Amino acid sequence: MRIMPTTLWEYPSQHYDAEDGSRMQGDKSYVGATPSWVIWQLLQRYTREGDVVVDPMVGSGTTIDVAASLGRQPRGFDLAPRRPDIVQADARQIPLPDASADFVFIDPPYSTHVDYSDDPRCIGRLDAAGDDGGRGYYSAMERVIAQIDRVLKPRRYMALYVSDSWRKRKGQSGQGGGVFMPIGFELFARLRSRFDPVDIISVVRHNAKLQKGNWRKAAEEGNFFLRGFNYLFIMRKGASR
Repeated sequence: MRIMPTTLWEYPSQHYDAEDGSRMQGDKSYVGATPSWVIWQLLQRYTREGDVVVDPMVGSGTTIDVAASLGRQPRGFDLAPRRPDIVQADARQIPLPDASADFVFIDPPYSTHVDYSDDPRCIGRLDAAGDDGGRGYYSAMERVIAQIDRVLKPRRYMALYVSDSWRKRKGQSGQGGGVFMPIGFELFARLRSRFDPVDIISVVRHNAKLQKGNWRKAAEEGNFFLRGFNYLFIMRKGASR
């Protein structure tokens, strides 16, 4: 593992092998798991040993494991905890004092593609291209971003990992047969209302599905694109907030 010097990050696997022989970071079978090396890169650059690292949508616990392995103090929250060290909480109400986090990482739902939880409060149940124009989803994420702003210390950093989305409309094909959801741009605009941008990283997704002949054929015939990268927005909280 080495620090990536460019804004294009490309790795061949979801997880890295820990040098100390400890367990895998998070759960590789968890749908929508964050690549652990993304978190490793961020924590190496923007945190120090002993810093409090918060993930309000920690999923299977990847952020917790990476932070602990680097000597940071992890605080992981999720609506549907999968481990005892994950606290049940809604990301719109992070149970932490103001200005108590040194770094916040979040990998939110990209609309409704993954069934994260049966909890009706789950943001992953809100459609970014729904009948309300996605207002429910973006309103929920604005509340999450406000909470991140509240718990993060001034002059410290946060990062949001996200992808745009596209969904085919039933019974239609071709370029007009689907709806594109620019989730990345929408969330970046909301982040900018509270934080200063540091940089934007493009993370190449080595998804085996992208290489399947039937998926590629469908994309060609339907005139749409398979999602090949994620955004990683790195932001800094100002000194006066």
